[in-house]
Amino acid sequence: MLTVKDINVFYGPIHAIKGVSFEVKAGEVVALIGANGAGKSTILKTVSGLLHPKTGSIEFDGEDISKVDPHKIVKKGLAHVPEGRRIFLRMTVMENLEMGAFTQKSLRDDDLERIFERFPRLKERRRQIAGTLSGGEQQMLAMGRALMSRPKLLMLDEPSMGLAPILVEQIFEIIEELNKSGTTILLVEQNAGMALEVANRAYVLETGHITLSGTGEELMCSEEVRKAYLGG
Repeated sequence: MLTVKDINVFYGPIHAIKGVSFEVKAGEVVALIGANGAGKSTILKTVSGLLHPKTGSIEFDGEDISKVDPHKIVKKGLAHVPEGRRIFLRMTVMENLEMGAFTQKSLRDDDLERIFERFPRLKERRRQIAGTLSGGEQQMLAMGRALMSRPKLLMLDEPSMGLAPILVEQIFEIIEELNKSGTTILLVEQNAGMALEVANRAYVLETGHITLSGTGEELMCSEEVRKAYLGG
């Protein structure tokens, strides 16, 4: 579904991503793990068109999207939940969800029902101003808003950041449910243990390079990964 080949990404003179290649197959959960500043968020921004690679290619569903505008990429079926949620704080929950469907020709009731079924808390708070929600509710809203675009591939950037452990578990349960119901997921996560538990495959990123890859289970058992990211 997604093939990233040898991309190099720069912020001005800074070479942030150095020859990175990876793939995500339909139906998978693929995790990118690594320390802060390793380049994980930059990769997602590049895939979703917010940044463009200087060299290399990004193919989504067999089409090169490396120079395509972000809104056109969303229309093709790729949605990005950014780090820090980035919901519209002064708008209601309902208005945020409606914004998620802006690439669709019409807002369908069954889309909303699907979101409310998965996130009952959002239904209860649909008229509430989004900025007054708790951190966990805001994360659910960010995910719900992305799902309103009916994505084939959902990219999640640090979905557990700043959440209490019980909410982290809830978010990861939702990720597994979404995947089981047919959504392919590319997950960037500092909580390496949780990410590797849900991932079919994973890549370890260090200072802009991919240094390791394998199944979630293989990386979980890797001594190198355990020492660096799992505290053991």
